[in-house]
Amino acid sequence: MKRLFLTGNGTDVGKTLIAAILCQALGADYWKPVQCGSLERSDSDLVRELVTNVSFKCHPEGLRLKAPMSPHAAAALEGRKIGLAELIAPITDNLLLIEGAGGLMVPLNQYELMLDLIAALEAEVVVVSRNYLGSINHTLLTLEALKARGLPIAGIIFNGGSTPSSEDIIQSYSKIRCLGHVPQLKRIDAETVAEQARNFARVL
Repeated sequence: MKRLFLTGNGTDVGKTLIAAILCQALGADYWKPVQCGSLERSDSDLVRELVTNVSFKCHPEGLRLKAPMSPHAAAALEGRKIGLAELIAPITDNLLLIEGAGGLMVPLNQYELMLDLIAALEAEVVVVSRNYLGSINHTLLTLEALKARGLPIAGIIFNGGSTPSSEDIIQSYSKIRCLGHVPQLKRIDAETVAEQARNFARVL
């Protein structure tokens, strides 16, 4: 079973939207290891609403925590401690798309980061990069951290308004391929996701 782990150059960079687009394009399964906050309408719920590919399946989250905080802090509020051993990927014969919480260095506990979860799951990484002041630095740091751990990188997806000068320097310096661009969307619904998915059907 092939696994793709979706991370970002920061928080709120559009990972869930990109996850839906890739699941639609590839007919992949979706899994969120840790959901913090928004339990009444989680990332998994949003992906279910947006994906219409008949091969798609959305698996239950590994952990559901009430507070919209870093996983280690949200777990502590509930008297819990997250361990990598309890975040077991669902069994599937399909491609599994895994969406992380925040970026690579988000802590799961006092000793382990989202980066450690990626390594434990033996997943290939797709990095979502959204343009903002500082995004070059954050994207390159993300890619350098993955390289330092020897983790395979499938590529970068640029999300939102395009800034060619930023995207060019990120690719030039990192030597990581661009899998595609998702423009700033006027609406986010199943029809729009299906339209964007056509650009990624043969990428991965």
